[in-house]
Amino acid sequence: MKRLNRDTVIAVVLLLFCGLLFRQTFFVRKVPFSIMGSEVWPRFILSVLFVLLVIYLFRSLAKPPTTSLGDRPLKVWIEMYRNPLWCFSMFFLFLISLPYLGMLLSGILFVFITQSIIGSRDKHSLILHALVSVGAVGGMWAIFRFGLGVVMPTGSLF
Repeated sequence: MKRLNRDTVIAVVLLLFCGLLFRQTFFVRKVPFSIMGSEVWPRFILSVLFVLLVIYLFRSLAKPPTTSLGDRPLKVWIEMYRNPLWCFSMFFLFLISLPYLGMLLSGILFVFITQSIIGSRDKHSLILHALVSVGAVGGMWAIFRFGLGVVMPTGSLF
């Protein structure tokens, strides 16, 4: 029997976790006088996630990885995963800045700085990063704030 790779183990663990979350949707409180139940959206998302995880599992079983990271030094591992580490670090800073700067400004700064760190840093790219951050985050903020009536977090500094 060939040895299971990490992707297979991760896929199985994530499938089990997805099943546990789907089970929890049966305990969502029913809202009276609603057209659609509160459990519909989480079940839809979890169903899509389940399909993607099954694909991930089958791909990990069909083609095992050719290299292993177990014998590589930490410096090589950090260099290999530099961009995801930057993204997680920037998201952590976004969460810290959220109470002070608010959703709109924190989101724009998060997207702009993350794009600038992992992407190009020339003048044209920085302008494009700024336009994308203001357009995407501002657009989503406007949809949630004005279209859906969601009260977005405001910062204590402004």
